[in-house]
Amino acid sequence: MDEEVTAGYTEPCAQCSAVAWGVSDEGRFYCRSCHNVIERTREVVDPTVTAGSSRISTIGRGSRTKRSERGRLWMVCEGFQFILKNQADALLRLGVQTQFKDQVLCELWRLYLQKSDQAFTHTPVWSSQFKLKCPGSDSESGAESPYMTTSETDGEMNLPSTARSNAESHSDWSVCSGSVDATSYLSTQLRRGCGLMSMKKTLALIHIALTWSREPLMLSDLLRLVKEGHVPYVNAHEELPEEMKLEGKDSLIFRVESIPSHRVVHQEALKLILLLKLPAFPPISRQSLLHPALLSLRYLTDANLPDDLHPWLCRLLERADMADQTLHTLDPSSRSVLPRYDVQTAALVIVTMKLVFGLDDHTEWDLSNEAGDQDDSGSVFSLRRWFRLLQAALIRAQDRRDRDLARKQWRSQKPLHMNRKEKYVMTKKRRIAEQLQLCFEKLSSRPTAAEPVSPSSFRFYWGGKDGADGPSMHHMKLGGAVTLKNDVLTPSNLTYWHPALKPCISRNCRSHYLEVEPTLSQTFIWLLKLFSFLLDVTPGYLYDEVQSVERRVFSDKSPLRRKTRTRAETSSRAETRTRARPRKPQRARETR
Repeated sequence: MDEEVTAGYTEPCAQCSAVAWGVSDEGRFYCRSCHNVIERTREVVDPTVTAGSSRISTIGRGSRTKRSERGRLWMVCEGFQFILKNQADALLRLGVQTQFKDQVLCELWRLYLQKSDQAFTHTPVWSSQFKLKCPGSDSESGAESPYMTTSETDGEMNLPSTARSNAESHSDWSVCSGSVDATSYLSTQLRRGCGLMSMKKTLALIHIALTWSREPLMLSDLLRLVKEGHVPYVNAHEELPEEMKLEGKDSLIFRVESIPSHRVVHQEALKLILLLKLPAFPPISRQSLLHPALLSLRYLTDANLPDDLHPWLCRLLERADMADQTLHTLDPSSRSVLPRYDVQTAALVIVTMKLVFGLDDHTEWDLSNEAGDQDDSGSVFSLRRWFRLLQAALIRAQDRRDRDLARKQWRSQKPLHMNRKEKYVMTKKRRIAEQLQLCFEKLSSRPTAAEPVSPSSFRFYWGGKDGADGPSMHHMKLGGAVTLKNDVLTPSNLTYWHPALKPCISRNCRSHYLEVEPTLSQTFIWLLKLFSFLLDVTPGYLYDEVQSVERRVFSDKSPLRRKTRTRAETSSRAETRTRARPRKPQRARETR
């Protein structure tokens, strides 16, 4: 055994010059000839220690207060520029046109730097003395930069040269912050007055660039790509260059703890549009994929609804004067608002289904019974059959989403810390978490991390040889839901119910969904939840858009106004109809 351990050591003994080494019980090498003990020891491997679970410590003679490398001088806007570039590159890999990055996003970023007085201007937000200064004001606030000496504050400063040399001699750099301007960047006065960039605004700027490029990538799609990790956002700072050290207060700027909602990003986009003072966007014609006439085909397909509903949706657009491209084209000069194309189109689909099927908890089931009695070949659309199919697929999709969300690793590989004490505590917690994760993986024999999901614009997959969610119903006919009167197809449902359409006085009107939810039909509430899942928004957010569409469709000038009724009238008529006409036997309904 000793020969195997000492085989690689052939140095002669310093006492007797013999080469015959052995290993003592303490693990030290000794000469078998003269029993001289040397300093060399045997390496012992402990098989009980798990790889990556032990903390390695080294003993050195250097100073314990040795300072880390500072990297190069950089500003916060440079960090956001790298993040925007990485987000744009990720979208290009997913199929977005190259002009989105080169011709649109880059120009918007330059315009933003100019409008926020951070670059491309003679009056930068950082004055020549490197003090805090908001655009449009002559007063300066805040303390002088730590990179400036007393003799240099009276003259002009060239940031790439003078600031670099002064930063090298200043002892506080990399202790409070890794960037030059993080402390001033977090000033409340500066952020409110200058509209400085944040992580949420990166998504808003990407959304504006996608809309300008007329890319068929909705805001809901962008947020879903962010959640699935295809577009860097949560840990976007990991992809910054190594020489850009993120320390101290940089963590308050670049650290992300949650993904913003659809409403928040849309509001940030509106603020950016006002700041940038953009001209009119390119027109959204009926041939554009952002127009509801074409975008609705995507949501009809994803919801497994029949294609015959699309002509009715187009007729609804015409009746409500919503087919005009000026309504869907943003023109800041005319005080128009950036349309929520995805939410608006989903609301149009819901209103179309209310027109055709009623969705009052009575009419839709009566139409399903009639479709079951008339359909012998299985080609007529039945809302009951569709409801059962979608309900099962929706439950499976929600469970899959919640499971992937619970297994997703949100912690960064390069975490940001405010100070050294926090870094020490978080490093210790991270080491313990990695040990537990390794143990759970061995016990469960399966990885704890969520499996990567391939990007897709659709939530469900219908039809085909391996239709995972069920058979396709796109080819089915509406059947008894529509009737032919005077050579014109008309919905069998001649009335339309809706809650009171309260006028929206301002853009920030609060939602009334929680107030009216007890009065809404269960079928309508379920349909709201279905499309809310498709768009990853709240039902109340979608309900507000449905109300907005109904205000346009059933305005006083609309010919459909006389056919509408409130929810209370619907309930009373349904009770009268139930008493007057007996229901069909339960057995005959269920056989279909």
